[in-house]
Amino acid sequence: MDSRPKTQASPRGEVDAYIAGFPAEKQTILNAVRAVICETAAEAEERLSYGMPGYYWHGPVAYFAMAKNHLGFYPTPAAIEHFGQELAGYKTSKGAVQFPLGQPVPMDLIRRMVRFKLAENANQGQAHRGE
Repeated sequence: MDSRPKTQASPRGEVDAYIAGFPAEKQTILNAVRAVICETAAEAEERLSYGMPGYYWHGPVAYFAMAKNHLGFYPTPAAIEHFGQELAGYKTSKGAVQFPLGQPVPMDLIRRMVRFKLAENANQGQAHRGE
């Protein structure tokens, strides 16, 4: 049993700590992706979820995580399907895309996927409220 005192880190502090755990070149990529998401989804809540940075606004918007050889970006299945043609050059799964390290991360595509998720979440929220 861990006898160390429990500390309450802020969600932003948890994401800061996550990013700080990587070498400088990976931190640069992570901070750039974080900045794009935070600029695009300024009202979204940032927190560490599933062990990675996650953003929520009327539901999940996106998550991202660093792996050994790629940046994982998780904008949910609807966004992967919607942007399928643009993602054709990347390894994808139902709700994720892998952007290989050593290639530029397509920040504009990330921005557009985040916008898509914001619109989708807003539309789903209106449907639930009967608007």
